Amino acid sequence: MQVWFVTFLLLMSAAATPAVARGTILIYGDSLSAAYGISQKDGWPSLLQDRLRKNGLDYSVTNASISGETSSGGATRIASTLSASKPDVTVIALGANDGLRGLPIMQMKENLDRIIRATKGVGSRIVIVGMRMPPNYGPAYTRDFEQAFSQLALRHKTAFVPFLLEGIADKPELFQPDQLHPIAAAQERVLDNVWKGLAPLLKKQR
Repeated sequence: MQVWFVTFLLLMSAAATPAVARGTILIYGDSLSAAYGISQKDGWPSLLQDRLRKNGLDYSVTNASISGETSSGGATRIASTLSASKPDVTVIALGANDGLRGLPIMQMKENLDRIIRATKGVGSRIVIVGMRMPPNYGPAYTRDFEQAFSQLALRHKTAFVPFLLEGIADKPELFQPDQLHPIAAAQERVLDNVWKGLAPLLKKQR
């Protein structure tokens, strides 16, 4: 009787303990991934958590994105972020603020390279998310800026999303008044873009 009762308590305790996800996805970006100007629950990283659940993918999402973050800031904090989150997959979506500030593209590439190498060093699979600048930055800068992301993805053999705002950038009605940050209604489209590069890296847990 006592053995049965102890077994019963153990089973009840296990049932009451929330299941821990078997994998972690780290989102490492700037305000475009930090739900700037909208509710956190409406940002694409939160929508990603919902999509994972619906697809039977046992991952938790850790969003370490910071509004205003540059590639330099990202490179500075990557080691501590990786140590804290221990990600199985990392989505690197930095660089937009470098471009908006007209910072040297080679400097951005070196910072992103540091981030990628550190992430690979802990065994995390990587998705590099590209960004584009508007034409008023000049043809040479906009071309070299856009190509920087694909060059890094090719060099490190990572998954690649060419443009975070694909299908959105040319639709002013999908942006907040600053014309930089997508509104809540556009976040699902942003997630669709990321999902194309992310989904093939995810494994259904048994």
